[in-house]
Amino acid sequence: MDRVVQRAKRISLVDGEALFQQGDTATRFYLVVEGHMKLFRLAPDGNEKVIELVDTGHTFAEALMFLEQPRYPVGAVALGDTELISVDAADFSAILRDSVDLCLALLGDMSFRLRSLIREIDDLSLHSATCRVAAFILARAPADCDDFDLEIPKHVIASRISVKPETFSRIIKSLKSKNVLEIKGSKVHLLDREALEDAADVCGLPVEVT
Repeated sequence: MDRVVQRAKRISLVDGEALFQQGDTATRFYLVVEGHMKLFRLAPDGNEKVIELVDTGHTFAEALMFLEQPRYPVGAVALGDTELISVDAADFSAILRDSVDLCLALLGDMSFRLRSLIREIDDLSLHSATCRVAAFILARAPADCDDFDLEIPKHVIASRISVKPETFSRIIKSLKSKNVLEIKGSKVHLLDREALEDAADVCGLPVEVT
C-alpha cells in the first residue's frame, strides 16, 4: 500500500470533464473516491453508447495492465464533480509479481465482473425494457429508504441499459400511473417497492452498475 500511495495521484474533475479518450495509451488505472464516471464508446456515426457507470469506491481500467501496449477501449467522462485516485499500472503490475494473495484478490474481482457482464447480456437479450429500468432503479435504492437521489442523468441511464430516452420516459410514466414510483428531476420516490421488485425479478438479480 505504501508503494502504491507513493506513485498515486489525486485527480479532480468537474461535471462533463474528460479523463481520457477512446484509443488513448493506457498507463494508469483509477479508483473513484467521490462522484461517478461514465465509460462510453462512440459509434462511427458519433452516437454514444454508455458501457459502464463507475460509482464511488469502485475501480476501472485495471485489467489493461496485463496487455502489451494497452489503449483505453472507451472514453471516460465525469458525471458531476468527481475525485479520483490514479494508480501507475506498470508499477502495480510489478507489485503483483511479488504477491500471490493480491493476484488472487484481483482475479476474484475480475471474475465477479465477468459474471455481471454475462448476466447483463442475458438481460439485454431476453428481458423487457421495463424490467431493465426497474432493475436499475432498484439497484440504486437504499434498503431502508424510499426516497433517494438518482444522481445519473436519465439519458445516460437509458444508454446504459440500452433503451431509447423516450422509451425510458414512457416506462417511468407507466410505473407512476401504476403507483409504483415517481421521479421529479433527480429525486426518486418509491410508492410500492414490492411491485418494483416484482418487475426487476423478471431479470433475476437487479442490474449492478460498477
